[in-house]
Amino acid sequence: MLAYIVRRLLFIVPTLLGIMVVNFAVIQFAPGGPVEQIIAKLQGTAVGATARIGGGSGGGEIGAGGAPQNAGGGGAAAGRYRGAEGLDPAFIAKLNKMYGFDKPAPVRFLIMMRNYLRFDFGTSYFRDTKVIDLIVEKMPVSISLGLWSTLIIYLISIPLGIRKAVRDGSAFDIWTSVLVIIGYAVPGFLFAVALVVLFAGGSFLHWFPLRGIVSEGWAGLDWSHKLLDYFWHMALPVAALVIGGFANLTQLTKNSFLDEVNKLYVVTARAKGLTERRVLYGHVFRNAMLIVIAGIPGAFIGILFTGALLIEVIFSLDGMGLLGFQAAITRDYPVIFGTLYIFTLIGLLTNLIGDLTYVLVDPRIDFASREV
Repeated sequence: MLAYIVRRLLFIVPTLLGIMVVNFAVIQFAPGGPVEQIIAKLQGTAVGATARIGGGSGGGEIGAGGAPQNAGGGGAAAGRYRGAEGLDPAFIAKLNKMYGFDKPAPVRFLIMMRNYLRFDFGTSYFRDTKVIDLIVEKMPVSISLGLWSTLIIYLISIPLGIRKAVRDGSAFDIWTSVLVIIGYAVPGFLFAVALVVLFAGGSFLHWFPLRGIVSEGWAGLDWSHKLLDYFWHMALPVAALVIGGFANLTQLTKNSFLDEVNKLYVVTARAKGLTERRVLYGHVFRNAMLIVIAGIPGAFIGILFTGALLIEVIFSLDGMGLLGFQAAITRDYPVIFGTLYIFTLIGLLTNLIGDLTYVLVDPRIDFASREV
């Protein structure tokens, strides 16, 4: 097992490098880089979401706080931007140098990866804040959404899926299937809007807050009231994610159990006179749960980093999803590549943890004899 873990850890290096290379190469062909957006703003031609590049803690002034000195991004050079026609070429060259685009793309990539090996992700182009500080600031929101949503989804879906499998074809199975179909069909953000309308001061009740994960003055509360205030704020966002996410896992659990209960070892166990509970939870559960456990890392990572973007917007939660979206809109390359590097690293490590969890559930699995 130790040899397998070491091989997997070593395999992370080329995988992470390959992902960074591909994304960096794609960014080179993406129009509307930070230099182009600065020029468009100066000329008054910036429109839509990209016109708000001055948002954030550091403003959008050229060279504010020295942020553009981080040569840590990709993107097309401003010299190829038609909007730059008529501007002083020296000024364009200065902008390119300021953002590090005066260097060839391979050189920029090597500089970026050298810094990332030291976990130096540079400074945001438009927020005048270190990328690592932004991630630390936004992470509590995303961890809260991802952790509680994943936990509650599994606590609901696994018992429900087992019950549906045991009572397959019954009235209970049919009626709960209606809930599963609704969960499949209706996006989570629509549930979020409905919850806001019903319970957060929309048109009916005002039982829950609509902004942030804690109230103002939270730091001055005692620990019990801090917990209550935190869960009070988390209730609706987590509920929206749970309602929109339990359907897949419930159906997966049911199908896994149905597939196992028809196998020969289950028939043998029943023939030996074992109780149905002993058969289900002593024999079937371990085998049926393998495929369900395999989805834990993906479910958590998906909610943590990407799945909660619209939920964050609806409930005014300033988390990683919103940070990544704003960085993509404003072409804030240090934030884009810094978060990509961290997310990919965490995802690869989480997949390794998922494999090790297999062994905890079924010790018969031997990863030591497997190739990576």
